[in-house]
Amino acid sequence: MATITSLVDTTTGTNQGKPGDTVQINGTALSTTARVNFGSAAVTPTTVTATQVTFVIPNTAPCSGQVSISVTSNTGATSNTLPFFVIATPTTTGLSVSCVSAATGGAVTLFGTNFLTGTQVGVGTVGNVAVTPTQPSQVTFTAPANTGQVGTVSTQPVTITTSGGTSTSGTTLIDYYLSPAITSVVPAAGTDGDQITINGTGFVNVDTVTFTDSAAATATAVFTPISDTLLVATVPAGLATGAGTITVHTCGGNSNAQAFTIT
Repeated sequence: MATITSLVDTTTGTNQGKPGDTVQINGTALSTTARVNFGSAAVTPTTVTATQVTFVIPNTAPCSGQVSISVTSNTGATSNTLPFFVIATPTTTGLSVSCVSAATGGAVTLFGTNFLTGTQVGVGTVGNVAVTPTQPSQVTFTAPANTGQVGTVSTQPVTITTSGGTSTSGTTLIDYYLSPAITSVVPAAGTDGDQITINGTGFVNVDTVTFTDSAAATATAVFTPISDTLLVATVPAGLATGAGTITVHTCGGNSNAQAFTIT
């Protein structure tokens, strides 16, 4: 009668794997194997020799957990069973941040399930990052810079690859932002309460407009976005008179410091 001595998933090198992987059954008296019993599923072997049988884990395998494997000969005799563990496919559910700077990237925590055997996080066309998760439901990584970005915002899917496969692309997204740039302010001088028109590029989801005075003190301004190239800000109170600057901040970082005089 056939005897199974070990099971080896050729992808993981262990007795763990996912649907689609090839598994080697090692043992003795295996040459008459007609089928592999993968839990309740009957699988046709790919190759059969006296000491080794190979088969492909069926897509009907359970999502995760232990499965008993045995072989049955062409005369109906069934071998002993050994356990095999189906590794669950990872899923992603969200990120700790929604955007990062295209110039620098940044620290991000990815949330989801079945991360423990993870080897890398993929960030769309930007690149892959090696990871070693210590928790099943989250992993922190550094999103790489998107140095070739042209548009102000580039949305990229975030996935994770584990021994159980790669999570579905498109369910978790991160936005890369180019830094904004100020080209002019009109008028170029003003006092507390004056409205200033700021022209430039990359004014997408602006979160802060900052005035810096001649003493290097700063104050955030109330502002109204008009378009991706135009916004209106009100000169804040409490700033010293003299030559200062204005900057605009988005997820892409700070803009250049544009000259502005407090009168």
